[in-house]
Parts: sequence; C-alpha cells; structure tokens
Amino acid sequence: MVRFDGVSMRYGRAPEVLRDVTFDLAPGSFHFLTGASGAGKSSLLSLIYLAQRPSRGLIDLFGRSVAGARRNELPFLRRRIGVVFQEMRLLEHLSAFDNVALPLRIAGRKPEGYRTDVAELLTWVGLGERMHAMPATLSGGERQRLAIARAVVARPDVLLADEPTGNVDQAMALRIMRLFVELNRLGTTVLIATHDEDLVARSGRPVLHLEQGRLAKAGPTPIEPPSAYAAEAPPPEETAP
Repeated sequence: MVRFDGVSMRYGRAPEVLRDVTFDLAPGSFHFLTGASGAGKSSLLSLIYLAQRPSRGLIDLFGRSVAGARRNELPFLRRRIGVVFQEMRLLEHLSAFDNVALPLRIAGRKPEGYRTDVAELLTWVGLGERMHAMPATLSGGERQRLAIARAVVARPDVLLADEPTGNVDQAMALRIMRLFVELNRLGTTVLIATHDEDLVARSGRPVLHLEQGRLAKAGPTPIEPPSAYAAEAPPPEETAP
C-alpha cells in the first residue's frame, strides 16, 4: 500500500529532516509513528499524502511509483488517503456537517446518499448536537473530533493521523482509537503519529520509531492486546460508522 525505499527529504537547502528511510505498510496494516519533536514524523506523513516530494529515494503508493505518476493522476491518489492534520485545517465558512460531507461531495455523491452516514458519524464522535455549528464556535477538542470525522467519512484506503488525540480527554481518545480500529478492520491501512506512549503501549500494534530523521528498527514494546480499545471504549451510540 505504501513503500519507502531509501527516502530522504529536506526543505530548501536546510539539512535533511529524513535520512534513508525504508519501510512498507501492507494493505490493512495498523502502525504507530513515534519519535521526539523534530524527529521528522510530520514530514514523513506529508510525503505519503503527496504534499512534499523526497530529495532522494523512491516512494510507491498503491503499487504506483510517485515519481512516475503524471500530475493529473495525483488528485486521484490523494482521494484514496484520509488525513487528520495536527492543525485540523477546517473550512471556517462551512458548518460541522458540511465540513465532514465535503470529501463525499468532491467524490460526486449526492446529499440524499450521505446525509444519514454523516449524521451518524458526527453522533459517534460526540458532535451529534453540534452538526450545524460553525467551526469557530467549537472547542479545541470538538474541532479535533470534527477533523477526524472528515478524514474517515469516505473510508479511505489509507488513513494518516498526526497527533489525533492531542486535544481530547482520555475517554474520547479511546473512542477515537476505536473508530480507527474499526476502519482498520474494514480494510483501511492506518498510520498514526503520536507522542502518547500509553496509547501506543495499549494498542499491541507495530511501531515505526524515528530518531533524528532516521527510522529505528524497533519501537516501544506493546503491553496489551490490540482489543484493548474495543474492550474499554464502547461508542456512545449503538450505531457505528
């Protein structure tokens, strides 16, 4: 699904922020991406969702070389990737409902075909009563949950999340993780960048650990099984996306 082969990256003439990174994300896999601030986590994610190009090395997405892809093919590749940005990047002139529905509208779906799905997803992340609110009226945690709902609503082939639980409490963090686990069970490849060592340890999932731009072979050792989230974080409603 995602393959890096000797990938390095720099911004302008600055020193490389990623150096000789090589890894594979198999279809349907679930990984965490860890490392200290400045280790290169956000830069690595930006390469996967095609916001940046590597300074050297090869990247394959969905079996296709990014370097060999034509410019008009890139939007179609990006539509297969859901991204939860650390800064959220909500559209302030759209309601919560319309922010979440936007990827479905871009994909050509009609409102009558997605209204129920969007409403159920907003309810699942605890925003059922705020679906018509504008982003400026939402708290930081609510905005984070809204950004997550927008990223997952189209059930992307790959989901990238940059510190997705950074602005929510522990109970909501576990609900969000359960949403990611359910998407993964449906076949979505998931990669989550986080500083939350407890969240990683509870997951039982493999870890990609960056140290000063280089990928370490091993990360923190999981201490609980992958079912931990599902066991402790039932969704607030009986319906799940």
